Amino acid sequence: MTKHGVPAAGGEVIRLDSVTKAYQDRTPPALADVSMGVAAGEVVAVMGPSGSGKSTLLNLIAGLDRPTAGTVTVAGRRIDTLGEGALARFRARHVGIIFQFFNLLDDLTVEDNVLLPAQLAGASRRRARPRAGELLERLRIGQYRNAYPARLSGGERQRVAIARALVNSPELLLADEPTGALDTGAGQQIAQLLRHLNEDGQTIVLVTHDPVLAERQGARTVQLMDGQVAGAGAGLAR
Repeated sequence: MTKHGVPAAGGEVIRLDSVTKAYQDRTPPALADVSMGVAAGEVVAVMGPSGSGKSTLLNLIAGLDRPTAGTVTVAGRRIDTLGEGALARFRARHVGIIFQFFNLLDDLTVEDNVLLPAQLAGASRRRARPRAGELLERLRIGQYRNAYPARLSGGERQRVAIARALVNSPELLLADEPTGALDTGAGQQIAQLLRHLNEDGQTIVLVTHDPVLAERQGARTVQLMDGQVAGAGAGLAR
């Protein structure tokens, strides 16, 4: 295991087999018969136009939604069959999520926002605080630990959100348009940070409209079109 809790090189962190997701009868499914794998330590960029199924795919991998058909396996566990309580515990411990608009709680300090997933996973504040402090320092926002998110810039808030996503050392980091709400300079800083995390062994799945961001990450790209894989880099069908 690496320091991020990633399985040894060569293992798969994500496996989707024949996954379909339909929200209503008699309408085209949001995803249709998608199969793909993501290896430990890999960075994959999911791209495609609006409505192509990118967010649905990310939600299924995160366990925020369930497939209509097919199987979803994350970190060695088939998650589409888990009950809601078990799924929430699994997600808290094994999956970190970064959102476009940060999703920080404005009435909690920076440190308390970062600690929240650890507490949801059953860790005490005393045990989790050193890890939170380490991340805040590493992301160069340690001086803001007692500040509230509204006082921070967009780039700083996204760094807080990344620290929160990493506090439980998840096998998998999911990033949904992580630079979409940022100005160019802050977006470049966050892109560099994600690249450094991947260089350290973190598995990342990135949803983005920005081909430059995907290229800078050295990502294998998966192109979605109308809920199906339209094209991909080498090794999609692992």
